[in-house]
Amino acid sequence: MNPLFQRLALLTGKEVLDALAGTRVIVFGLGGVGSWCAEALVRSGIGTIDIVDSDRICVTNVNRQVEATSRTVGLCKAEALRERLLEINPHCAVNAKRETFSRENSGSFNIAQAGYVIDAIDSIRFKLDLIETCTEAETPFFSSMGTAQKLDPTRLKTADIWKTEGCPLARLVRQGLRKRGYVGHFTAVYSDEQLPLREAEGAACGSAACLCPAPDGGGNDWCGMKRVINGSAVTVTAAAGLILASLVLRDLYSRG
Repeated sequence: MNPLFQRLALLTGKEVLDALAGTRVIVFGLGGVGSWCAEALVRSGIGTIDIVDSDRICVTNVNRQVEATSRTVGLCKAEALRERLLEINPHCAVNAKRETFSRENSGSFNIAQAGYVIDAIDSIRFKLDLIETCTEAETPFFSSMGTAQKLDPTRLKTADIWKTEGCPLARLVRQGLRKRGYVGHFTAVYSDEQLPLREAEGAACGSAACLCPAPDGGGNDWCGMKRVINGSAVTVTAAAGLILASLVLRDLYSRG
């Protein structure tokens, strides 16, 4: 047994640790939720993890994203996180993909062969694409709803997507799924807390004046496309990511 995970084995038993070592998880979206989920999975002994995000690290990511530090601003999120995860467990197979998931390129991710998928995608369209793809592939998945504009991590809950309440993103997801004729069920992590929007004075994030140039001198195009910038706190985003990771652990534990 790998001594890195001895304390977890004392809790779950060696069989669960062996199951984790033989499991491949794909994490889509490496922001304030997905990055913490990925780290928690690697710290729990997951054998293979694919981490997927097309974005670069913005200075405003530092307050809540695992891979974001003053040293990594401007770097590719997936590559920066891969380096960190391998420092935690060099025996884990960490596959970094700088891509945006969509229905059109879904075949390149081999979702049907994954043990689990974590949906931490912000874009409604791509989130719906991923939900449909996982359902069609019969691959277990867990989905994060909105974690911006929230301060209280104790308000986070898990529920079937159709039973979520008070979360604006979850409402949009439900509406989008109905329009697509989706009738499946899956577990979502969400919060019903809603705090008022505040405008940050002189904020450049989300504008053409983005302060995060890419290493090659180009701008961070994703920032420039954002129409709304919401406040967020690591205490909530990280907690949501840890809950998502725990859903994987608990599912494997329940299977014995």
